[in-house]
Formats: sequence, structure tokens, C-alpha cells
Amino acid sequence: MKFKAAVLHSWGNPFSLEEVDLEGREGWTWLRVKATGVCGRDRVVWRGGFRNLRTPLILGHEVYGEAWGRPHGVYPAIEAACNGSTCTLLLGETTPGGYAEMVNVPASSLVELPSREYEKYAAAVCGVATMIHASKVAGLGPGDRVLVTGSLGGVGVHGIQYLAMLGARVYAYTRRRQHSRLLEDLGVEPVHSLDFYRGMGRVDVVMELVGARTLNESMRSLRQGGSLVLVGNVGGEPILIERPALLVMREIRIMGTAAYTMEEYREAINLVARGRVRPFYKAYRLEEVNRAYRDIDEGRVIGRAVLVTDSPAGEEEAHPEGAG
Repeated sequence: MKFKAAVLHSWGNPFSLEEVDLEGREGWTWLRVKATGVCGRDRVVWRGGFRNLRTPLILGHEVYGEAWGRPHGVYPAIEAACNGSTCTLLLGETTPGGYAEMVNVPASSLVELPSREYEKYAAAVCGVATMIHASKVAGLGPGDRVLVTGSLGGVGVHGIQYLAMLGARVYAYTRRRQHSRLLEDLGVEPVHSLDFYRGMGRVDVVMELVGARTLNESMRSLRQGGSLVLVGNVGGEPILIERPALLVMREIRIMGTAAYTMEEYREAINLVARGRVRPFYKAYRLEEVNRAYRDIDEGRVIGRAVLVTDSPAGEEEAHPEGAG
């Protein structure tokens, strides 16, 4: 099958838009890609942050498009036969992903969508599903106080809406005060310094979406016996605990959260389809992938950058002045 794709040939360098010729796996089906979200994980892969991966790669695991003439999303953890046994392939990493016009996946990984609003699903579903899973890992419930760092990224701005829906009191950290109204409109409380707890009190849970750059400061906001859930480490730096005594004396728990289940993916699709979560994104044509990455680097995207194979429908709740 010949089609256009954005191919990564070396870590941290621009993608090359080229025609590729890939064979489909036996028993799998081709999905015509309409929209693919640029996830923070993609950015880590692009920088070479996963040492088990080798270029060339076609990235992209937040993939939405058409199969059999109907709209579908692709659950990115793909069960496949590998050397006579079952293994899990990761879309956009260990099998070619959605920065392309076509993607080859098993039918069992396809989830039919309620509508053809591909860009909105690509913008919001992964972030919501990630936070659904992370909230379960944390044991988060109504009335719990939770700090979210990276609150205007793709996981953050969509995930905080889910946490508010759960009945949690959400403190959304951003350095940019001009976005306070946006966060307030989503039902959360914006904070602009990680020592906010001195006046507002400590929290039960930290959803750490940024990683090394904020973890030590955000950990100080936790109450005795509180939990920090490490969702991402966007810069890829080693994470060092600056004050181990704080961890010990407050009996703080630090835990990781890995992606989401098929059930959680379906739940997120349903929430986005019903309008319970507002998508925030900026759309780019596939051939503009390198501009999308530059705009992310320069803080010009709130929520997700979304790559589309047709002309973009536009910007949904896009704020080009930046996020942080």
C-alpha cells in the first residue's frame, strides 16, 4: 500500500514527508486517517527518549479515521501474534502510526465513533482516558483536593474537566495568568505558583504531568499520606528527589500510571461525543507536522496539535498566544 507519511529518520530532527510503501499484516485492515493528535509521548519519542526504539518511525497513536466507510478510533495498545505468541504492539512506536494517510491495524483495535468529528476526538480522547486511568490509580473521589501540573497541555486541559466531573476540587497550575478565566470556566481553580498551598491548604493528590521540572515543588503541596501520580516527564530529564526526608516524614506515595484500558478509551470517546469535555486544539495539515512541533515548543498550542489529512476544519478553542 502506497501513501504519504511523515517519517522520522533521526532523533530530534525534522520529519520527512514522503511516499511510503508498506505491506499490511495478515488479517489486519487499513484505516484511512483523518486526524491524529500529537501527544506528549510522541515528543519524548521524537527526542529519542525511548532507547528500545529505532528509526525510521511513523509516529502517532491518537488516530481517528474511516474503515469500511464508517468513522473509527484506534485503541493504541494492539494485541498481535509475534513469533508464535501474543505480544502488545504500540501504535506509532513498534508498529507504524497515524502521522500518515493510512494505518494498518487489527479490527479488534477499532472503536466505532458516534460522529465524524475526527479532530475533536484526536484532541481530547487520549487526555481524558489517561486521566480516567490515573484517577483510579490514585483512588481519587468526590471532594478530594487535587493539583494538576501542565494544566493547559493535551492531557491537562482535558483531564481537569474529567476530574471536576468526578467532584474533585481541582487546582490547575499554569504560569500564565492570562489563562485564568479559561480554567475557571472549566470548573477548576487556577494557581500560578506551586507554593499556593501556603494560603489554600495542602492537597490529597498531585497529578504530575510535567515531571522532573515541577515534581519536587508540587510534592511539597501534598498533605500527610498524600499521593503523587507521575503521568508524564515531558523534558525527559532524570527525576531526582531533592528532599527525601519530606517523602519519608510525610509518608508520601509516588506512583506511576500507564496509559489506559479499552474500556476507559471507550468511556472517553463517549464523554467527548456527548459534549461533556470541551476539546482544545489547533489543526495542521499532515505536511505541516514540523510547524506543529515548533508551535508546541514555542507555547503556541493549548491542548493538542492535531494533524489532519484533509483541510483543517479550523481551530477549536485554540489560543495561539501560548500555554504553560
